[in-house]
Amino acid sequence: MNEIEKKGKNNYRRYEAGVTKFESWTDKILSADHSHQCPTYVHRTPPCQGSCPSGHDIRGWLNIARGIDKPPVEGMAWQEYAFLSMAEANPFPATMGRVCPAPCEDGCNRNEVDDFVGINAVEQYVGDWAIEQKLALPGAAAETGKSVAIIGGGPAGMAAAYLLRRKGHAVTVFESQEKLGGMMRYGIPGYRTPRDMIDAEIQRILDIGVEARLGVRVGRDISIKELEKEFDAIFWAIGAQTGRPLPVPGGDAENCITGVDFLEAFNQGRLKFAAKKIVVVGGGDTSVDVASVARRLGHIEHSHDKDRPESVVLGHTAHDVAGSIRREGVSAVLTSLFPIEGMTAAEREREDAMREGVDLRGGVMPIEVIKDDRGRAIAIRMCECNMEGNAPVAIDGTEFEIECDLIVSAIGQMGNLAGIEEMDNGKGFIGTDEFFRVEDHKNHFAGGDIIRPHLLTTAIGQARIAVQGINNHLSGASLSNRPKVDVHHFSLINELNQRQLAPAEFNHTPTRGTASSAFAIHNYEDRSATQIIPHDELFLGHFPYEERNRRQEIHISEAEVLGHFDERIEGLSEEQVTAEAARCMSCGMCFECDNCVIFCPQDAVFRVDKDKSALGRYVDTDYTKCIGCQICADVCPTGYIKMGLGE
Repeated sequence: MNEIEKKGKNNYRRYEAGVTKFESWTDKILSADHSHQCPTYVHRTPPCQGSCPSGHDIRGWLNIARGIDKPPVEGMAWQEYAFLSMAEANPFPATMGRVCPAPCEDGCNRNEVDDFVGINAVEQYVGDWAIEQKLALPGAAAETGKSVAIIGGGPAGMAAAYLLRRKGHAVTVFESQEKLGGMMRYGIPGYRTPRDMIDAEIQRILDIGVEARLGVRVGRDISIKELEKEFDAIFWAIGAQTGRPLPVPGGDAENCITGVDFLEAFNQGRLKFAAKKIVVVGGGDTSVDVASVARRLGHIEHSHDKDRPESVVLGHTAHDVAGSIRREGVSAVLTSLFPIEGMTAAEREREDAMREGVDLRGGVMPIEVIKDDRGRAIAIRMCECNMEGNAPVAIDGTEFEIECDLIVSAIGQMGNLAGIEEMDNGKGFIGTDEFFRVEDHKNHFAGGDIIRPHLLTTAIGQARIAVQGINNHLSGASLSNRPKVDVHHFSLINELNQRQLAPAEFNHTPTRGTASSAFAIHNYEDRSATQIIPHDELFLGHFPYEERNRRQEIHISEAEVLGHFDERIEGLSEEQVTAEAARCMSCGMCFECDNCVIFCPQDAVFRVDKDKSALGRYVDTDYTKCIGCQICADVCPTGYIKMGLGE
């Protein structure tokens, strides 16, 4: 961003020069010397959290990292306090801090000032610190005597297992693979999700009493009826493990495989090398991973038929000698229906792929797979296309061919419901209602990709909501309506409770006002379940331009990529993390800037005594002094102060 752009983003004023009249009659009353409006402290959800599919209290743990919200226990490190806050919604901070595409950062109000807050970077740092310090998750509540079966040990299944165990239910995870982790382990290469990190974050969940039965496939090794007899509820989190083949003539060639199968074979350690010329059809993160892995694996000029990539993917074991033979580079072409800048893959991943030598071609569609006499694909015929919504429209006269030895289809996924066909909603997935309860199946719930393939963090968020439904179901409570803003909300009552500042018990004696009463939280309103605070309700002029603290990325050149499987992202230091967290504008929550105290002309706004202060309770108002001038609301950077009726 150049200096002109910096100034252009940094000259925000709440009122323009020369404006002397109020637009609304409710504000016009403030032109008098006093009004019956007084400041009310209104908590609302920040857009980062509103954009987070797992419902993280992002603002909350950023306020911990910057030192505003101090640990409630003497001697507790801020990193531990932040980790525990993160784990309330998501037990995989180290993993998500690396691979989540961060819709929270897209929604960050700081984008209106300079650049978003590096939320992923802070999350990664805290997650890594927790692993290094061998932090444990909070233990289970009192045993309920209820038991739940989790089918699938991926992000949705393990998140549900953790949250259900926290509530005191006995939990058993059934996983068909030999290790837990699902798509975190078998769908993403290890240089993006280090395996020791996944192992550590999963082990923490097992350590609180979650049982795992590995290598067990429901529908083959155990039936649904047997599960229903043994468990009080079942949560389906089997993911979408079946890739979609190319829907074009010739797409059934033996060397046309799916991206899901390719990455699973690689992540299981079976796939030792790729083909010399590979075409990946897709445009999403999976297609980028396939092309990038192929470039790293390289190819072997002379190999046995059983060692070919498609043979290994289909079940053959590559010869051990493949690991010692000299490898050569792979020509990888990645095609997308959308233009390159419109691909669904993360921008950073696209740029890395191009830097590593992957040939990205956007705005093209496959027409036909060309086979040789043996039925093997030797080329793919394509043409340029325009997109009408999500439907490609071919452009006549633009046909061309790309020679290849292997074609990988990464155009989508669906569930594998073999043996459990009764769960199929007719579309290859499991259908659920708004509470993630399976349609027409009592005691069954579901979440994650088996409902609709999306982000890992989406699967975790669905598990969080489903767990509340399962818990209500097991306790006999009704499944109440979900809040409009369905996230893990900050609770001022909980904040006060953990600091032994809870309001006194109400004696039910009639009283007027609560300003001097100990039984109520005075002049506070919580709208977080219904409102997300937009940038135009903040005082953006308070925030100076500050460069984002960026993680260092190890960029691999085209010449270096062969055999390079080291992690590409280096985490921030503690100092950098604290500085980055301080860039958070704490939208919808006080961050103790003192503006309201400094600018109040009547000294009506005052700091709460330190021994009674907590996050969200830093300032208060003496209504006997307040004249309703609204200056405090005007200068509040976070939009936490709104004018309400007083006296």
